[in-house]
Amino acid sequence: MVGVDIVKNERIESALERFGERFLRRIYTPAEVDYCRKFKSSVPCLAARWACKEAVLKAFYAEFGILLKFREIEVSGELGKPAKVSVLREGVQELLRGRSITVSLSHEEDYSVAVALIK
Repeated sequence: MVGVDIVKNERIESALERFGERFLRRIYTPAEVDYCRKFKSSVPCLAARWACKEAVLKAFYAEFGILLKFREIEVSGELGKPAKVSVLREGVQELLRGRSITVSLSHEEDYSVAVALIK
């Protein structure tokens, strides 16, 4: 099952300016925030992770009928290497046994996009 999402980076920047740490805590794991803060501008990094979480949510719901929360999905990986996704909700690991979630993230000045594939 596949999921895809695109987000305007400005939308994430606005949420960050308006809600600050509360927005970060609601959407991202501490490891995601720490990783994105390493960059000159954290907004494209955060936006790409937002898009990735949305893409995983869509694929997961289409495949299993389960609606995850943003904080139940963690995107990890280092710059230049493929991103990895972990589903943190207890009990869903059984559904993923023998399966994998493959993701691709990309961002540029205005937009971030992600595709997730559960196979």
